[in-house]
Amino acid sequence: MTGYREAVVDLGAVYANVAHLRQVAGTPHLMAVVKANAYGHGAVPVARTALAAGADWLGVADVDEALELRAAGIDAPVLAWLHDPDADFTVAITRSITLGLSSARQLRQVAEAAAALGRVADVHLKLETGLNRNGVNEPDWAETFALAAQLEQAGRLTVTGIFSHLSNASPVDDAEAIERFERGVALAADTGLAPSLIHLASTAAALRVPAARFSMVRVGIGIYGLSPFADQTSRDLGLTPAMTLRGRVAAVRRVAAGAGVSYDYLWRAPVDGYLALVPLGYADGVPRQASGTAWVDISGHSHPLVGRIAMDQFVVSVGQERVTVGDEVVLFGNPETGVPSATDWADAAGTINYEIVTRIGRRVTRSYRNAVDGAAGGTRPGGGVRPGGGSR
Repeated sequence: MTGYREAVVDLGAVYANVAHLRQVAGTPHLMAVVKANAYGHGAVPVARTALAAGADWLGVADVDEALELRAAGIDAPVLAWLHDPDADFTVAITRSITLGLSSARQLRQVAEAAAALGRVADVHLKLETGLNRNGVNEPDWAETFALAAQLEQAGRLTVTGIFSHLSNASPVDDAEAIERFERGVALAADTGLAPSLIHLASTAAALRVPAARFSMVRVGIGIYGLSPFADQTSRDLGLTPAMTLRGRVAAVRRVAAGAGVSYDYLWRAPVDGYLALVPLGYADGVPRQASGTAWVDISGHSHPLVGRIAMDQFVVSVGQERVTVGDEVVLFGNPETGVPSATDWADAAGTINYEIVTRIGRRVTRSYRNAVDGAAGGTRPGGGVRPGGGSR
């Protein structure tokens, strides 16, 4: 282990997951979503691995995330779709970052930046189809498409894509959203726009809703080997969890029956026994809500967390088992190896597996194994690999 807090990311699993999802979806294009530091896994090594596995687009939330990829020497197409209201799109256009736009105002901002640079910006238009988040509202479609066509003719930008997102609320809701999206795509064509990239499906729809696949799917949680469904596991979907979160036993103590543990004494020892201290806490992304409900693996044996999870540490009851300072503790990983899964922790905390992996903090060192074509060149706290490899 590199230190006593470590997230080990299996890039071979990422590669296999991307290749599998690409085969299942069968679309001409596949976007690997690496926003939020690749859901906590490390944006640069995951991006390189996904591209090696057949992804031909990368997706991020904002321009800064896209610039991190460019700084690492990744020149593949990257889409960024969330922007500050007063964003300056100059750097994004200069670095050939495709911009997902949700309003006529953003179209004008991008066109002005492109004109100042003497460049043509590449944009995808986001349509509102039911989630009521970002995206052009249907009553504004015609006007926005007309403006986009006008700016295309003026040589300010090119609309190369149209996209939206499903709610996954129900088959009926998704069907209605698909129908609405298709209306938008048809209206864009009637206005003179000819985007080649039409994308609506994330991992869930890429796996279960063929009608939503169009010409590209955007896969996020699936490339990290986690299931987006409550009724199917990673194994059911042919996916392998890529992250293993582990620590080391920092202290062992024997306590008598009745002894309280951690803040508020949520748990008292029912009998005499041993406790192990693990130096990870909610500052590292271990959810406080899982206090008293999660379990970990120590040297191949399952043990429950007891007491309140603190900022930097938690306590495990090991009963009469004599664990040793320095023993490895696995919080979650691939359940096929007998350890808890990220989904187990999500269930314990009343959340989703997306949050469990994404919230892993900067104090946790990321390390990489089974790198593909130089996808990882070292480790550092907080994840990621600097350009050229090596640690920092």
